[in-house]
Amino acid sequence: MSLPDPRAPEMTRRLRLTEIFCSLQGESRSAGWPTVFVRLTGCPLRCSWCDTAYAFHGGRWWRFEDILAEVARHHVRHVCVTGGEPLAQKRCPELLRELCDLGYEVSLETSGALDIGGVDPRVSRVVDLKPPASGETARNRLENLALLRPQDQLKFVLADRADFDWAVAMLEQHGLAARCEVLFSPVWGRLAPAELAGWILEARLPVRMQVQLHKLLWGEAPGR
Repeated sequence: MSLPDPRAPEMTRRLRLTEIFCSLQGESRSAGWPTVFVRLTGCPLRCSWCDTAYAFHGGRWWRFEDILAEVARHHVRHVCVTGGEPLAQKRCPELLRELCDLGYEVSLETSGALDIGGVDPRVSRVVDLKPPASGETARNRLENLALLRPQDQLKFVLADRADFDWAVAMLEQHGLAARCEVLFSPVWGRLAPAELAGWILEARLPVRMQVQLHKLLWGEAPGR
């Protein structure tokens, strides 16, 4: 009997990871909670303001049991599976399900360009809609909007007034605030948070504004 080829990770339960680390969640409704971040490698998008481009390539293969052991080592309740684009790896939903089975509070950060329908319903899906300044508006999978539930979150990362106006139009056109919590966030270093706050208040939008807590604390250093 021949042994499995170690160069063929599809033969085992593995995912390619860039890093696993524990930090404070900087975004979403879980902001401030100690969280283990499982960052998967690879992304089919190239957003103009992406702050995790180091996860586009490289990484290394991790067996599921090693991922779960590393998560457990940090002794926190919240786990965020992120990227890159985690759903670009076909076994990501399997990892999400196993994390839920172990009792973690699990969130998934996804670009919204791929189908979210196969994600375990216990997972809080944090879904991006890409505005014009991202350069990836055409990649938005609008079919995902009908799949959003109250425990999910929809995130708009905005670089300028044109992005904001586009987001408001999407909010109204698709009735997004009635589906789930909607988050507006300024692109770090391109849109002043106070300016975005003023626009939200002026329009009386039913959205939550957020800033990236981790960058306020530690700047742009990755892996905090």
